[in-house]
Amino acid sequence: MDASWAKPVPVPRPEVDLDAYFARIGYDGPREATLEVLQTLHALHPAVIPFEAIDVFNDTPISIAPDRVDQKLIHGGRGGYCFEQNGLFRRVLRSLGFKVEGLAGRVLWGYSEADMPRPRCHMANRVIIDGEAWLADVGLGGCVPTAPLLLDTAMPQVTPHDTYRVIRGEHSYRTELERDGVWKAVHEVDIAPVGDIDYEVMNWYASDHPESGFCKTLMVARSAPFARFTLLNNRLTIRLVTGEEEQHTLSIGDIPQTLKDIFGIEPDPAWQGAFARMIRHSNG
Repeated sequence: MDASWAKPVPVPRPEVDLDAYFARIGYDGPREATLEVLQTLHALHPAVIPFEAIDVFNDTPISIAPDRVDQKLIHGGRGGYCFEQNGLFRRVLRSLGFKVEGLAGRVLWGYSEADMPRPRCHMANRVIIDGEAWLADVGLGGCVPTAPLLLDTAMPQVTPHDTYRVIRGEHSYRTELERDGVWKAVHEVDIAPVGDIDYEVMNWYASDHPESGFCKTLMVARSAPFARFTLLNNRLTIRLVTGEEEQHTLSIGDIPQTLKDIFGIEPDPAWQGAFARMIRHSNG
């Protein structure tokens, strides 16, 4: 008699150490594949794990191998950029039982028409919950949504920091953010999912190509519950959730302490040379 039905069904191994990840972001809630859990994680992640590409700015290419990402973002107290952030977030969601697809697209925020077209060099995730598709993107720097965005609707969606809308085209989703009554393009993400090998190619360009913006500009950001903090080279911008904004120009001596106090990144003395070059360049 075939008793194979009685054999225990193997439990899939989580793609990430959930205990360590939840301790990193300060989450102790349910571990269920629900919209409420997704919304909570989507707010906590960019509030704690900063967006940053300091290694690229310091001429160090990025590895997006899961073990390297986890060591850096979870255990090492560092942040990362889209391929690290959204790759980690996708593995967390899948380990919780969410259905997640990886997407790719072009960042439009901060660029003018003269800068177009932008390279297809951004990672995001699409999460399916009860038949509805949500955009989950925790790797978008200073304009990162702090809540998942419902796809397939152009209605404005209020998040803890800004109001967004998603406009669906024939082949892509265009995300826009409202600032001072004006809708500004954030990114354009392809509808068709992509494979991990595609991210390897995109990550190579983003972290190693001399024309990559990350090689030219120091970029660090964090979206706390009460404000967004963005560091572009030596310009620190603080934007409160109420809309008030202030900017500060930092000296080379200010940058390491700012990384530690505002972004939670322990500065590495090896970064000083890159910071000095950046200051000299910004001073002409």
